[in-house]
Amino acid sequence: MQSLEFYLNTDRMLDFFTKSVSKFFGTKSDRDLKTIQPIVEQILVEYPKLASLTNDELRGKTAAFKKRIAEFSKEERDKVTEIRTKIDTDFSIDVETKEQMYNEIDELEKTIIKKNEEALNEILPEAFAVVKETARRLKELKSLEVTATDLDRKLAAKRKGVEINGDKAIWHNVWSAAGNDVTWDMLHYDVQLIGGIVLHQGKISEMATGEGKTLVGTLPVYLNALTGLGVHIVTVNNYLAKRDSEWNGPLFEFHGLTVDCIDLHQPNSEERRQAYLADITYGTNNEFGFDYLRDNMARSPEDLVQRKHNFAIVDEVDSVLIDDARTPLIISGPTPKGDNQEFAPLKPRIEKLVNAQKAFVNTALTDAKRLIAEGKTGEKEGEGGLALFRAHRGFPKNKALIKFLSEQGMRALLQKTENYYLQDQSREMHKVDAELFFVIDAKHNSIELTEKGLELISSSAEDAKFFVLPDIGTEISLLEKATLTVEEKAAKKEELIRDYSIKSERVHTINQLLKAYTLFEKDVEYVIMDGKVKIVDEQTGRIMEGRRYSDGLHQAIEAKENVKVEAATQTYATVTLQNYFRMYSKLAGMTGTAETEAGEFWDIYKLDVVTIPTNRPIQRKDYEDLVYKTKREKYNAAIEEVVKCVQAGRPVLVGTTSVEISELLSRMLKLTRYQTQCIECKIAST
Repeated sequence: MQSLEFYLNTDRMLDFFTKSVSKFFGTKSDRDLKTIQPIVEQILVEYPKLASLTNDELRGKTAAFKKRIAEFSKEERDKVTEIRTKIDTDFSIDVETKEQMYNEIDELEKTIIKKNEEALNEILPEAFAVVKETARRLKELKSLEVTATDLDRKLAAKRKGVEINGDKAIWHNVWSAAGNDVTWDMLHYDVQLIGGIVLHQGKISEMATGEGKTLVGTLPVYLNALTGLGVHIVTVNNYLAKRDSEWNGPLFEFHGLTVDCIDLHQPNSEERRQAYLADITYGTNNEFGFDYLRDNMARSPEDLVQRKHNFAIVDEVDSVLIDDARTPLIISGPTPKGDNQEFAPLKPRIEKLVNAQKAFVNTALTDAKRLIAEGKTGEKEGEGGLALFRAHRGFPKNKALIKFLSEQGMRALLQKTENYYLQDQSREMHKVDAELFFVIDAKHNSIELTEKGLELISSSAEDAKFFVLPDIGTEISLLEKATLTVEEKAAKKEELIRDYSIKSERVHTINQLLKAYTLFEKDVEYVIMDGKVKIVDEQTGRIMEGRRYSDGLHQAIEAKENVKVEAATQTYATVTLQNYFRMYSKLAGMTGTAETEAGEFWDIYKLDVVTIPTNRPIQRKDYEDLVYKTKREKYNAAIEEVVKCVQAGRPVLVGTTSVEISELLSRMLKLTRYQTQCIECKIAST
């Protein structure tokens, strides 16, 4: 075994080598910025030229940009119009020819998107300069007077900040955003121009907190909205979606672009359809995804709200596209006989089974402690390794077991024993499971009844095969050979299939109830509020309103907690955020922490991460991570650091990865006699 000193020396050598190579060739960030800098210089050349323009002339730039973009793809767009007209008017065209014509339209639209991108790259310096000049005028001049348009009059009727005076419109730099008056006082720095270029190029812009990512987004949003194909700005919650649409909206609307937020309107409404038809559309990731699912369930084209997915900028992109990427969005509905469930009738049997298992696991854990203390740490019967593994297979969430496994060497002993029984395709695993009533596979979140457990819950049933699924294939084969009439065979088959269906549902119900009692803990994975079971987000501790566990698990937890068991549902439509956002022709993102997941972004989405420097030299010092052997050592070190800060008169905010860890650290801090407060949603609601 290599010594710790060997590994430390190796790490130092690798670190020295990496720094030497970076110093000689430059970091990736240096190379990225080197290619972007010439574009920034072009913007800075165009920017002063706009100062002499009148407000109307500045607004006129937008129409000029749109005309230039249209000229790039005029030939292809005319061809698409011609083909569509022919399809709609010539009723003699056969289905196969129509399909070929639609395929031709798809190819032409791909070419249009490609040519649009060429046009946008050409006008980028001027367009970015226009946005910056508009921001400067609103900041310095307080109000801008222009010739009133229909959009100006429409906005003046419903929004603060726009005033109509005869044939003139006056745009003030004070307007309402998220219920508060805001005064526009921002002007783009050079590093924000860099961030905007990165987003336009369909990459991820990593910018430090406080560097103005919201303002950065105004640059590529304006530029890409000029195509008229729509730009989506995706945020993580509806407050940010509404606030940003109202805060940045006037900057775009001044130039005649339309802005809306889907979170302001009801699903499937005409207002939401119009929000998607706006040049710039704000919304939360879940609402975009659910609207896509609803469109897939629509019965006619008139019911659709979304159009083609053109360009999306995702705020907090690591949270949306990595952390929540595989979380499925599901639209479900009632099932036939959804109220006909056996959760409540079968609950007493499961409680009996779980209590028997808990008693056995406590005994096995006591034996494991005694045998290990005696030095009997082997994997065979009568030794501590097997007893410990048996306890873990029986109830991995047992508090006493978790505490024992945190002791030095215990986790390694468990792993060693598990490896022993997993070898040779788990040939010896039956010896471990024979004493258990059911087996829990914590890694795969699954449970399996053993013969002993099946016997326990069947003992009080009138039918010994109450929970045993029949071998339907063999039974049907025997029926075919039997000397029965066709009608009798059909009746017997129907009875057999019905019996199989009932027992299959019963076994499924048993498994879900077992999961509810052994893998899901109240006030950890879920809470009870207003007589309902509500899921707690493992990462944030927030209540996930409207979410339910699928496949009957939620009903099982409801039965466990003695609240109303809701009717069973079935999935009508589902999509993951990962699959949804890969539909966009161009995708970009902003965050303060993306470089650590750069590999995943590239592998999954082909998104490159570009680190943007701060506008001023950063004052904060980032230290190396501290790694501890055990959780106990880590938590004790965290408590020591908190106490040190409090004694220095500094308030401390401790962030954790789960509600459970927050509560643990809170209890540990209370032992130090310092005042603590948990701010998880579930704590606030109980």
